[in-house]
Amino acid sequence: MALRFEILGRFNRARAAQLTLPHFVCQTPLFMPVGTQGTIKGLTADQLEEIGCQIILGNTYHLALRPTSELIDELGGLHKFMNWPRALLTDSGGFQMVSLLHLADITEKGVTFQSPVDGKPMLLTPEESIQIQNKIGADIIMALDDVVKTTITGPRIEEAMHRTLRWIDRCIAAHKRPHDQNLFGIVQGGLDPVLRDICVRGLVDRNLPGYAIGGLAGGEDKDSFWRVVAQCTATLPEDKPRYVMGVGYPLDIVVCSALGADMYDCVYPTRTARFGTAIVPEGVLKLKHKAMAEDTRPIDPTCACMVCKNYTRAYIHSLVTKDAMGSQLLSFHNLYYMMQLSRNLHSSIVQGKFPKFVCNFLQKMFPKGDIPEWVCNAMEVAEIDISSCCAPFRYIQATKVQSNLNEDEIQAV
Repeated sequence: MALRFEILGRFNRARAAQLTLPHFVCQTPLFMPVGTQGTIKGLTADQLEEIGCQIILGNTYHLALRPTSELIDELGGLHKFMNWPRALLTDSGGFQMVSLLHLADITEKGVTFQSPVDGKPMLLTPEESIQIQNKIGADIIMALDDVVKTTITGPRIEEAMHRTLRWIDRCIAAHKRPHDQNLFGIVQGGLDPVLRDICVRGLVDRNLPGYAIGGLAGGEDKDSFWRVVAQCTATLPEDKPRYVMGVGYPLDIVVCSALGADMYDCVYPTRTARFGTAIVPEGVLKLKHKAMAEDTRPIDPTCACMVCKNYTRAYIHSLVTKDAMGSQLLSFHNLYYMMQLSRNLHSSIVQGKFPKFVCNFLQKMFPKGDIPEWVCNAMEVAEIDISSCCAPFRYIQATKVQSNLNEDEIQAV
């Protein structure tokens, strides 16, 4: 295995660890920004290093199309191609092929989809996915799994889970660089605890370098979301990293970290920045609002990032959605926030101050004490006492909060 995972501190289920990869030594919990085609939109590699980014995601599907995995391989791999000295993770390519293209069809062979170039049918197999990722050269590569949204019910969920287990063996057999790249398996099974358990045990039997919890953040209710995470983290090995895929809301990351997860990724911080929204301790701040036009305060007075030190809300308001600089500044701030959140999670666990950190985090986000019921339930399982920041008898019912909210649905602070 091309990684080493050393736990440095714990608080009940939460853990802080050092993850040593071929290109970088990372501290967990950690958030990984998504660089679809070898770039985080609007930010340079130097800026990403400056804010403390440890791992960047690359999208296998997009990179295979353009500039092609063959060219990346010829030019020395994605690290050299994009001038990124730290760690990289690539997805399997399957999710994009299912989510972005019409008429995708999943069979035992693989994922058949329409080519975006000429419209002809194309087939992505587990073997081809691994071959492409071997050429790209990321530190962590993902197995091709059968992805089904958690909002779907019925026999399709069980079919996808068993196929995911069959495909992991094909991925392992196709993997030609196990000493340079770490193949992670993906736990599927929808919201069914029995299927999730079967999948976890099947993947653990393969003794993989790390494990991802897939199929979440797709519209399921939050109570179901955290329960799946809690079940999987309780069963996955203690000495291997645990990666919750597609999770990018700060609240979700804090809850999942309390339940024992280590790694997260999402387009949310940079995508919401392009819509003029900043992430702040209280939630989010919409810079498009007219109230920001004459506001001379920084985005977040408590933030030490370059944007908050040098620019006002009024200035950014004048740019957002009109000038590329607006989305660049907000992307920088949002990713700085996520990196700082990761550092605070790590240090609070190592220093034995994790419950205090969680309470402070929740107090800022829910100053009235109206913490969602699903968060309270999750913290009870995580054995984190949050009674000091909960208003007596002030619980809001867990609603079906979509994990992929449209930015227009996000409320301003």
